[in-house]
Amino acid sequence: MTVLDNRALNRATLARQLLLDRADLPVLDAVAHLCGMQAQEPQEPFIGLWSRLRGFDPAALSGLLVGRDVVRTHLMRRTVHLVTADDVVAWRARHDAMLRQRVLGVYRRDLADVDLDELAAAGRALMADGEPRTMGELARTMAERWPLPEPRPLGEMLVSALIPMAQLPPRGVWRAKAGVRNVPISTWLGRELDPPAPNGCDPVGETLVRRYLAAYGPAATADLRSWCGLAGLPAAVAAVRGELVSFRDERGRELLDLPDAPRPDPGTPAPVRFLPAFDNALLGYDDRTRIVDDAHRGVSIAGTRVVLVDGRVSATWTVRDGTVVVEPLRDLSRADRDAVAEEGEALASFLSDGEKAAVEIA
Repeated sequence: MTVLDNRALNRATLARQLLLDRADLPVLDAVAHLCGMQAQEPQEPFIGLWSRLRGFDPAALSGLLVGRDVVRTHLMRRTVHLVTADDVVAWRARHDAMLRQRVLGVYRRDLADVDLDELAAAGRALMADGEPRTMGELARTMAERWPLPEPRPLGEMLVSALIPMAQLPPRGVWRAKAGVRNVPISTWLGRELDPPAPNGCDPVGETLVRRYLAAYGPAATADLRSWCGLAGLPAAVAAVRGELVSFRDERGRELLDLPDAPRPDPGTPAPVRFLPAFDNALLGYDDRTRIVDDAHRGVSIAGTRVVLVDGRVSATWTVRDGTVVVEPLRDLSRADRDAVAEEGEALASFLSDGEKAAVEIA
């Protein structure tokens, strides 16, 4: 079985994540290809798409959100994702049990005396009027029936697990600052979510395997599980295994992939790319060494924005008074610093609508 080293896996990841060459894709197609974008920080998907798409216009993504073609919702790993309307309709039911268990993992004691089916029914009855509500408003209303020391667990369970909710714009619109207001996805989209599959079959799971590999492969089953948070996918992997090819990584793990997916030559040059906080190019794997050294693994979960140099996490970045400030994590050559400065200036110009193109490399 062919062994793929970290550099080969790195280049495959960059190609699948649209980070090796900026793509000429419509924004909706890019969000679909990426299987959604992590979005608990509302403005970060705009940076992620700017780094991936040629001539990206942030108004296009805002328009898709306002036009209900993409939705902000809790999905993979119980984190807020920006996903296409079609994908959330098809995928949400498959995530229900995982979402519930993840909330219970935090609030099991608080919710021990709460019948979750009754809580869901009460929440749906309250939301039936179609009025957007904050999580706090939901929680306080439910606390009248289920008094807890703190009402937050009731709201968390309703908003991120029991009722499939959309976070409404202007939350997530370019440059908008707005709190989270929730409404049931079916109300927002005007269509019901696909029901769970009959016992014994898992078409959504099989779709997730294929879609994940298209955007993240080659990858191990542990990587797939780490990305979506779903533990019950072995049957789905087994069902599609005949469509896939296998490799090994340097640790000896089996890696699965789509046969015709891009696996560029490891020597392919990789341009500098600035990634937003919580980008799934890092979070989409259990073994992240293909893109970040173990010494810096923590940046992927700390909400730190990072810079890829030669395809690997090599610096962090932030914005200070309109200037993109880069903090290297390793020594950078003069050529690397020049490339980081050039891309950083372009990012600063994007973030400031062309008013400023300043970058500082510490």
